[in-house]
Amino acid sequence: MTWFVPALCAAVFLSLAMAAAWMVARREGGSGWTDAIWSFATGAAGVAVVLWPAEGASTGRQWLVAALIGYWGGRLGGHIASRTLLHAGDDPRYAELRREWASDFDRRLFRFLQIQALAGWVLAMSAMVAARNPAPFPSWGDAAGLVLAVLALIGESVADAQLRAFRRDPMNRGGVCDVGLWSVSRHPNYFFEWLFWLALAMFAIGPFGWNWLALAAPAMMYWLLVHVSGIPPLEAHMLRSRGDEYRDVQRRIRPFWPIPGPPSLNGRARPGVRPG
Repeated sequence: MTWFVPALCAAVFLSLAMAAAWMVARREGGSGWTDAIWSFATGAAGVAVVLWPAEGASTGRQWLVAALIGYWGGRLGGHIASRTLLHAGDDPRYAELRREWASDFDRRLFRFLQIQALAGWVLAMSAMVAARNPAPFPSWGDAAGLVLAVLALIGESVADAQLRAFRRDPMNRGGVCDVGLWSVSRHPNYFFEWLFWLALAMFAIGPFGWNWLALAAPAMMYWLLVHVSGIPPLEAHMLRSRGDEYRDVQRRIRPFWPIPGPPSLNGRARPGVRPG
């Protein structure tokens, strides 16, 4: 039962963190901080449970996974926080929820953010499972996980930098970024976010009991990013604000997988198709 105490502590911490995010997001223009708080809190919870003493776990693997998830949380939270500071107002996704939920916004937002706390808890627990792999350290799974995680972190940073550079150019005002990594995926930042959690699952690979549960993180992230809270609401906003220009991007560029060539079905390009 060495997992129970850190799991409970992480759950309580994340629930309280997202309750604090709810208090901030209730105010007009405060929703931009929600994702930053979630990123910092999930990263902190992940580091704490990964480094929690566990019999049979490799200290080297624990420190390596802790360093990766700590950097992930700090980089993503810092990126979102700096973006929020520069651009006042609500995040478009939360602004739409504010309009949709109207007078019931506060209650439904609290429940929504507690679901986000649960998602952060799943990620932290998956990292803990990976870090507690009792296999000798280092292993080929550690090497593969490290390479893939570094690639994911670099890729997401590059995608964010390319989007910032595009938006800073006055010639691109009101346009849709389709350069660099954004020319092969409409959401390369989401792809590399998913890839990072797949990389952490690599550290868990081995014939040791419940290690396969680490795959819950990339599975959940793919579902959330592609089908729930990532691509669908963001693309709905882009269609409202960019119209035909964004429809053209949908015809030319895949939504998630960074594969050159237009989205297609049975070899035929189709407008608006959103295959994973």
